[in-house]
Amino acid sequence: MKLWTDKNYPIILSCAKELSRWTEKEVRAMGYVPVEVTENTVVVRGAMRDVMRLNLQLRTAHRVLVPLLRADCHNIRDLYELAHSIDWENLLEADGYFSVSSIVHNHTIRDTRIPSLYTKDAIADRMREKCQRRPDSGGENIGAAVFVYWERNEVIIYLDTSGEPLSKRGYRKIPGSAPMQETLAAACLMALGWKGDRPFVSPMCGSGTPAIEAAMLAMNKAPGALKSHFAFQSIKGYTRILPGEKAPRVAPRQKAGATPEQIWKEMLLDAKDAERREGLPTIVATDISPEAVGNAQINAHAAGVFDAIDFQPCDFALTPIPEEKGTIFFNPEYGIRLGTYEELAPVYARMGVFMREKCAGWQGSVITGSPELAKCVELEYTKRIPFFNGPIDCRLFIYEGCKGKIAAKSEDESTK
Repeated sequence: MKLWTDKNYPIILSCAKELSRWTEKEVRAMGYVPVEVTENTVVVRGAMRDVMRLNLQLRTAHRVLVPLLRADCHNIRDLYELAHSIDWENLLEADGYFSVSSIVHNHTIRDTRIPSLYTKDAIADRMREKCQRRPDSGGENIGAAVFVYWERNEVIIYLDTSGEPLSKRGYRKIPGSAPMQETLAAACLMALGWKGDRPFVSPMCGSGTPAIEAAMLAMNKAPGALKSHFAFQSIKGYTRILPGEKAPRVAPRQKAGATPEQIWKEMLLDAKDAERREGLPTIVATDISPEAVGNAQINAHAAGVFDAIDFQPCDFALTPIPEEKGTIFFNPEYGIRLGTYEELAPVYARMGVFMREKCAGWQGSVITGSPELAKCVELEYTKRIPFFNGPIDCRLFIYEGCKGKIAAKSEDESTK
């Protein structure tokens, strides 16, 4: 396969559990028609520019993958032979660097590190045979990347064009305790229907992820623009001219074509020009811990959104509420990784009182992994949307208007 010149190949967008429907909404908004949607993936078709654009713009996906091979695979020797059969000499630079990661569910494999090691060996052996030398390899995300998905007796070997997961935007310099992943925060904003057109308030902000993601969305900042490296930048041919391609702002006098590197730089310039700098909504982030607020401010600086967020250290009940009605988003402790039910039940009750008394007419929301603690909020939820925060099964409770007592409902509600 030739990533830079082949047209209309499948592009697999991998997602955390329960996020694929939000990634599907994203790609549809970008003009793509998904070919397939599963619990953990969204499949579209495209070419080089699409691979770059998806890495730059997606907020809820984890990786942008291009499949190279799909075949029956019964044991580790099969995996080696299959990996060795791929024309890596057309994909990797002989003097470059690559890494391999894998997810394996096969009864013959007890040590899940072994498939990655065998795949590395197969790639290195193939490169040595074809190029008389081989690229370095290791676990760092500084070069090209390969991803192996081996489920029972079937394996898919992908070219991972992202490298480090897209969820790691690059701004979270100080994560704090039990931080919310960036992709989850972005999906919660989508579930709330928040588009940067009304205030957003994040009490218990912790390391600031929900508020920072809200500010990036309001400013139309491309989430991938913060990253210093994508794996596609280390794929063979990244700096070679492609006839017929253009990058008029980066290489205005270059008539023969443009390199993928120049096209990527052009995309970054276009993304910067598309950012919104005026008429931004009020975004407030508070936390009872001054240290947490300080860490959140550092992260906001790194994301380039510090001036778009009003940070204050205070108890959530003292959080300033803008006059214009908007959305308030709580991400409290769940009593799983932090806190106990006895400690947290009064906190959840106070959250409900605060929303009912101070946020009447607002859209209230709480994400939690504890259904029992959610009952302590004592507001009537209009939607209950499933999410996973890492391995924790959570629900995002939405309280339109922040009024009334909780109603008895038994099933999760989607936003469809």
